[in-house]
Amino acid sequence: MTSGPGAEHEQLEAPRPRLPVGFRIEGWEVGAVIGSGGWGTVYEARAVADDTPAAVKVLPTGSMGPGQRTALGELVAREVRFSAEADHPHLVRTHAVCTVDAPRLPDLDGAIALVMDRAETSLKDALDATGTGVPVDGAGRILRGVAAGLAHMHARGWVHGDLKPANVLLGPDGRVRLADFGLATELDGTHAHMPPLGTLDHLPPEWWSQRTGTQGAVVRATADIWAFGVLAHQVLTGGLHPFPGATARARSLAAQTYARGTVPLRLDAGLGDDLRRLIADCLAPDHAARLPHTADAVAARVEDLNRDPAPRRRRRVPAVAAAGLVVLTAAAVAGVALLGGGDSQAGDRGRATPASRGDGTRRTAPGELRADSDVPRSLRPVITRAAHRCTDEEITPALLAALVKAESGFDAKAARPQSDEYGIAMWTPSVFRAWAVDGDGDGDKDHMSPPDAIATMSGYVCWLDQRFKEAGLPKEDLPALVAAGYRTSDRTVIEERGVPERVRPHVDRVLRYLAEYQD
Repeated sequence: MTSGPGAEHEQLEAPRPRLPVGFRIEGWEVGAVIGSGGWGTVYEARAVADDTPAAVKVLPTGSMGPGQRTALGELVAREVRFSAEADHPHLVRTHAVCTVDAPRLPDLDGAIALVMDRAETSLKDALDATGTGVPVDGAGRILRGVAAGLAHMHARGWVHGDLKPANVLLGPDGRVRLADFGLATELDGTHAHMPPLGTLDHLPPEWWSQRTGTQGAVVRATADIWAFGVLAHQVLTGGLHPFPGATARARSLAAQTYARGTVPLRLDAGLGDDLRRLIADCLAPDHAARLPHTADAVAARVEDLNRDPAPRRRRRVPAVAAAGLVVLTAAAVAGVALLGGGDSQAGDRGRATPASRGDGTRRTAPGELRADSDVPRSLRPVITRAAHRCTDEEITPALLAALVKAESGFDAKAARPQSDEYGIAMWTPSVFRAWAVDGDGDGDKDHMSPPDAIATMSGYVCWLDQRFKEAGLPKEDLPALVAAGYRTSDRTVIEERGVPERVRPHVDRVLRYLAEYQD
């Protein structure tokens, strides 16, 4: 698997230069690194005068061009101005803006340093430490704090513009504070303009269809409402994104497809009815549909949900049973599916249960693996779980098994060194790293591990399936197109509007195995 997703992954950045522990920036002494992002690095710090704890965000400028330096200056000025105007217990404050004086560290000399409130951890860290399908500890308190902070911002005419788990800070006293206001912008009437930046996983669908003018990209308060819906789903499910895909780009594509009415909104099956309604309203498919759901209204609903103990997920039930409980937005249609796995018995995505044949044996549900197929018994649960991570009906255990059989014959040690492909799913290592999914729960991702390789294959072919639907390719040809895309690339299949002749024999094998593996 050498092409296709290889173009999607980003090059690894060089290690970012760091200040040594004990380095002083004016009246502040920095300690260990707390985290880093696209613009700079955040350090724990203390005031030299009285040991007041703080965090210092250091933004290097030395390697930037004039345009980048101007953009960074605008972001810093915006963050400082917002902090001065919108003081609130659920918003991080910026106390000072300093300049790093470090002639012996040329990469950091002259960098901008923002001194801010310090927290113990971030919501992103909490999600990373939480099991999939399990709400973050203190989920109700966290959502209440985020909603309150957002309502305060909107009431004063500001849009956050980059609401995501990494920008929600958690304190040892249980305090929840929104942070990183570099993209926060003040509304001018119904909208504002901001640099065309943001986090793919939390940008609303309309972001991708609008043009960026000389003033920047248009942003409205409803963009924060969308981001809150995504974040709430993550908080309540241990990090599961409400849209399927192995990468942020794939998930943003799935969100756009949903917004066009092509697919329904599929939220995690374990969410309670009130939570489902709240998240579905926040994830209404366009600005106009989200407009009635203001930050004040969302905060009030979250507060109501928290009058009882913290919001609870209902007992996980098969998706087919939950279908009647889903609350649909204007673009959605009936049905609900479980995203991202969780309980091994709860990933049926609404498929029919096995029925009896006339001879008394059990008929396999459509797309499930036949009991008499040659798929190794040890791989059956691996393949089934991986396939059920995708909510698109074409990506079934039978199709995934057929793809694996055609790629390697179920040989975990298969290799084609001449094309740099290895393992049961024939991944090129560099491409695998761009799409890698942990399939066995050990924390590592290895292209030679069958669970990891098959789970990653499922994520990628799920993305291919969505790409081909969006491109208008025939739905009845999707299994063949997915097999072709895995061997070549999404672009090749879309440009040729079908299966390229050079991979036709391989695709025919996949389709033959698919027919054998499903009823």
